[in-house]
Amino acid sequence: MPSNDARNLLRIAVPTAAVGVITVAVSGVVAGGDGALGAAVGAALAILFMGIGLYVLQWTAKTLPHLFQAMGLMLYVAQLLLLLIFVGLFKHTSLFDPKTFALSLVVATVVWMAAQARAHLKTKMFYVEPDAQKSEKSQNAGSPS
Repeated sequence: MPSNDARNLLRIAVPTAAVGVITVAVSGVVAGGDGALGAAVGAALAILFMGIGLYVLQWTAKTLPHLFQAMGLMLYVAQLLLLLIFVGLFKHTSLFDPKTFALSLVVATVVWMAAQARAHLKTKMFYVEPDAQKSEKSQNAGSPS
């Protein structure tokens, strides 16, 4: 993973993990141990799904740039549908509190998307590659005579 991608991942995952810790603590106080476990599973699931999505999106941008926008839209829809399916599957579970699970999953997903938007806005990307333009001029330049 290039350093820019790793920096973006840190800018996105750290706030999401911090909010996940906060939701675990609040859920633990409000709903006890089952609530804390549900919130932890929800936050971890959101980070896992969104992290895999970010990796797939970066891979698509590098290998198939013409499909980047369509892949991004399809990926976000698929992620949200998968998260909705997980909420439905664990709706009546006795392993943990399903309400704190769902709440933590939604909060972590929203924080991930907001942090990803902010990281994208803060990233300094060149519109033109300076090295490519420089080498092109030196190849095209003939003798001045």
